[in-house]
This record gives sequence, structure tokens and C-alpha cells, in this order.
Amino acid sequence: MAESVKTGLIPAVQIARDAVLRHAPNGLGYAAFGDNHISDTELERMVQAIPSAISAALGSKLYFFVPLAMSPHREDGSSSPPVTPVLIAPQYSAQLGEDAICHRNVSLEGTLAGKEGVFISTRLLSDRFALAFELFINAGHAFVDAVGVPESFGELVWNQALADVRGETSQDAWEDRNTALHQGAVGGLMPVVDGERSIDEKARTSYTEAAFSDAIAIYLLSLAVDFDYSELREREYPLLAPQALAERLRAVHKLFPPNPTYEFAIRYRRRA
Repeated sequence: MAESVKTGLIPAVQIARDAVLRHAPNGLGYAAFGDNHISDTELERMVQAIPSAISAALGSKLYFFVPLAMSPHREDGSSSPPVTPVLIAPQYSAQLGEDAICHRNVSLEGTLAGKEGVFISTRLLSDRFALAFELFINAGHAFVDAVGVPESFGELVWNQALADVRGETSQDAWEDRNTALHQGAVGGLMPVVDGERSIDEKARTSYTEAAFSDAIAIYLLSLAVDFDYSELREREYPLLAPQALAERLRAVHKLFPPNPTYEFAIRYRRRA
């Protein structure tokens, strides 16, 4: 604690206790703290992009938008789980930025006991696109943890996987899909048991959960900002084919219609 006082860092639980908590029209609780470089109007617009049908399942979460949430560490330098409190920087500096992380989850105390605070580093994320996506990825995973995956969506993505549709929406989905379909494969051929392909059911479950949380996050991002699908590209895996993604997003849209003043649209651009 002496070190945190010396550096000006503040325990996350203290920020949660002292911050002015707001609730967006969709019911989601959030607060802004420190020199976070995002206006109240932008922040509410971003939070409210989460449809009420999704935010209703996130009642145990409170979102705090802070300059920097510091990475976990142990003062003794060991690799075991950290015992120091989660610390927040009220202002950005390049030195602190090197030790920060995109977000930290914290179990809250006192009047907020039973709630989990998600502290998102606004200054570590380069623009509104990146900040919104960080929020929506967290919301997508939290929703799946609370509610699970609708059977209709699970069938859609599994049929796409069986049809060998190109690419995926995240590294986790890509790896889980490959494990589900190719576990035990020899020479590129799947083992067959009683005339049927052998499937790793645990990996299949992980795959559908990852694909659903990804689809929710991308859908929410499309409601909050205009972006090109290629902006989601990462080098470790190929992006899901656009038509297959459109099918997933339409399925999510059907389940969770946008809040008033938000619009869902998919626009295709022809190659020159």
C-alpha cells in the first residue's frame, strides 16, 4: 500500500466506493474516473448500445472507465497469483502504460458486495473503436457465462464448422473449433466410430460459447460505431468468411433487437 501511495495509484475498490455511479437507460451500471479522455456523452452512447435484453443479464457487473488498470504482480516477484490489491492510475504516463492491462475484474466490497467491477483502461486503447470493442467483448463473455448459448445459434455455428467455412471470429473460437473437429485425427483424417465422425464434445461446447460471445461483441460494435470488418483481423488466425459472419450477426440481431436510436446494418463492398 505504501508503494501505491508513492506512485499515486489508487486501489480499485476505493474508486468503486467513491465514484459517482450512473445507470444507462438499459440499466447497466457504470462510472468514469480520472483523466480518461472520453466525454460523458460518448460514454453513455457506448454503454447504451448494449440492448436491454443483454444488459438485463449483466446485473452483477459494474463497469468503470479509468485511465489505466495496472497489471497483476506479486511484490516478492513470484509467479503465483497476486496478493496485492488491484490498482488504478488516475492519469496516464508512458511508464505506467507499460505496466497496465486492458481491463481488470475486481470483486467489490461494502455496499457493492456481490458485484464485480470491470475496470477498463481507456488510455491504453487507441481509439473509440478499440475501447468499445473491449467493453463489448467483456459484455459478451459475461452474458454467455450467465445465460449460455441458444440452441439455434449453436446449431448455426456448428453447421458452419462442419461445412468447413473459412476462418473464425477469435483465436479461442479458432482453436476450439479445430480441437472439436480434429482431435485424434491422423494424416488429416478424422476417426470414424460406428459410421460417424468422432467429435470432442467438450471442445465443441467451448467453441460455440466462444463463437456466441464473439458474435455478440461484433454485433454490439456494429451498433456503436461504423467499422470495416477487416479491422478485426489478427495474424494468428483467418477471419471468418463475411457471409458466414453475416448469418451469425443476423441471428444475434433477431435474439436481441437494438435499443431505440440504434440501428443494425450489414453493408457489403464490392471489390474493385
